Formats: sequence, structure tokens, C-alpha cells
Amino acid sequence: MTDTLTTLRAQLLASVAVIDEALKAVPPEAVQLDLPKPAAFFDRLRGRLWPRMSVSQVQGCERILAACGHAGFGLAWTAYVLATAYHESGYRMQPIKELGGDAYLSKYDTGRLAERLGNTPEADGDGVLYAGRGDVMITGLDNYVRATVELRRLGIIGEDVDLAKTPERVLEPAISAAILIYGMRDGWFTGRGLDDLLPRTGSATVGQFTKARPIVNSMDKAAPIAGYAIDFQAALFAGGWA
Repeated sequence: MTDTLTTLRAQLLASVAVIDEALKAVPPEAVQLDLPKPAAFFDRLRGRLWPRMSVSQVQGCERILAACGHAGFGLAWTAYVLATAYHESGYRMQPIKELGGDAYLSKYDTGRLAERLGNTPEADGDGVLYAGRGDVMITGLDNYVRATVELRRLGIIGEDVDLAKTPERVLEPAISAAILIYGMRDGWFTGRGLDDLLPRTGSATVGQFTKARPIVNSMDKAAPIAGYAIDFQAALFAGGWA
């Protein structure tokens, strides 16, 4: 009996050591949520935005919540960021690359659209290289350059990271979340930011959320995203988001 207990104790200690090492590798903001009642938050979402939530979807929500909390976002801002990620990621709550093969993405390679996005006028593959990526789709060379400059300024990435040279790094969860929340806050995408269209503190109405879509993409899908934001806002309130 003693030998069995000793063996079990050793196994438990080894497991704890593995968990401790894993936690050391996670940035503090990724494991600290400004959400006193996370179970109430997720219970409010199930059956509304998802019939059931996968582990990946839960983790995606937690990652974005942690980033919003770290940035000091209030209720309406956080709800609209989550709603945007929900829509842009196809409900996955994880960074994705824009769907479509090379033939589809070549629309960004030449012509007026390519020029507007900062891609070269030649048919040289820029459309595929700088396709949309992330929790919110950044598309085109200019947006990858802008994200690099802004994230360096914020101290989130170093001088050794250049998203224009390694665009696939936008799919890294921490980088993607930073682009989502600071891009929406500071108006990187369209020149309109969260502060222009939503209250910094407290809740927002469905009308306010609807009018907030130009932060990311004109009025495309503005109404359904506003509905998602209302659901996220109610869930955040239930969870005790300050």
C-alpha cells in the first residue's frame, strides 16, 4: 500500500510540474480574466450564438476577453470586439486565413483593388501572400505594414518581427488579438475607431452597434453583427464584466 501511495504521489508531483511549466509559457493576461463569473458568461452564450461550444471556441473567447481586459475595454467595446471576431472567424473565435483558393484571392493581385490595398500592380502573387488573416481580416500589403508599425509602437512585437515579410504570423493568437482590439480601438482599418461610435463605459443599444460597423468594413453585415454584440453584451453583464 505504501509503495502504491508513493508512486501516486510522484505521479501527481510530476503532473503539477508539467502544469507549472505550461503556465510559465503563457502571458499573464492570457490567464487573467476581468470576469468574476465566467460560467454565467458562457451559459448565457450557449443556445444563442452556439448550440454548444467547443474547447477551441471557449479558449478563443477567453483569449480575446483577456486582451480586452488588459487594454481596459468597457462593456460595449468588449461586446463589439467579440461580435466582430465571431463574424470574421465564421464563429470559430480563432484566427483564420480568408477562405478561397488562389484563383479567388487573385482578385487582390492586380487592378484598382490591389492598388488600394498597397499590393504591386503586377500579377506576382501579392493577392495570395497578403490575403485576409486573423480574428479580423487584414488584407493587402499596406495593412500588414500598418499592423507591424503599430504593434511595434505598442511594444507588442519587437523590431525582429515584420508582418509584411512573414504575413502568416498574423495567425498567431496573441498577435491576432492585438490587431483586433487595438486596430478597432485606434481606427487602423477605416479611420473610424471604437471611441467614435460606441460608449467607452456602460452598454450600447442595437442601433449604436449597427452604426459601429464602419470601424471594420463599411456597413457590410452591420445588422447581424449588432445582434451578436447584443448577445455578447448580455453575457458579459451576466458574467460581471466591469
